[in-house]
Amino acid sequence: MTVANVDNCARFAARPLTDVGTPTEEWLDALADVPELDVGGCDEIIVVAAHPDDETLGFGASMVALAEQGVRVQVVAASDGGASRQGIGLLERLQLERARRAELHEAISVLGVPAPICLGMPDGELSDHEDRLADLLTEILAARTSRTWIAATWRGDGHPDHQAVGRAAATAAHGCDAVLLEYPIWMWHWATPGDIALPWNRVLAMPITPHAFDRKTAAVRCYRTQVEPDGADAPLLPSFVLRRLLAVREVVF
Repeated sequence: MTVANVDNCARFAARPLTDVGTPTEEWLDALADVPELDVGGCDEIIVVAAHPDDETLGFGASMVALAEQGVRVQVVAASDGGASRQGIGLLERLQLERARRAELHEAISVLGVPAPICLGMPDGELSDHEDRLADLLTEILAARTSRTWIAATWRGDGHPDHQAVGRAAATAAHGCDAVLLEYPIWMWHWATPGDIALPWNRVLAMPITPHAFDRKTAAVRCYRTQVEPDGADAPLLPSFVLRRLLAVREVVF
């Protein structure tokens, strides 16, 4: 699947997390008749995340379902997520990066897929390292068979890092003639069904079982730095964001 590059960062910025976003019910109604993707041609899939937790929030149940069908799954995290808390010092940032790497490994284990590849690129600056990321993803894909697919955060998701990862994955997929799937995360918050910014004519739902969703829910809980309060600070991922991400079907463009 291939969709064009599109920048929706302004759309996301106009609807920050102080806004509860699009109601889950609207998305559930819109997704009711979305056809499922046929994954019969996939022997292995590389799942690329901008930050630890993206892979689980946007594609976690899909990874469980694919692995249970015998598809090999390899997660690649572009950054360690050290910029998720603003205003912290260097030591605190390093500690946060270590914590998020550990959470990633724990979540991936819960999902039942092999240990991730962590590239350690700077969180919040992936656009500046997009060419290098594309080269690394190309190397990873080129070492696999022709039946290896790649999934990454959608190029229009509204977060600069998510969009950079999507563009890099698209470059790698094009160079290796691989199937590209793009999964949204923040789209569910700022967009609405039928939004002209969405390639809705291409949307497909991943074939997922209730068991796979249960594993995803358990894996999300591993990301304590994101879903639990930090002292007096509220969780970085508000409860309404998590509820929506755990309720909607996982889809790809």
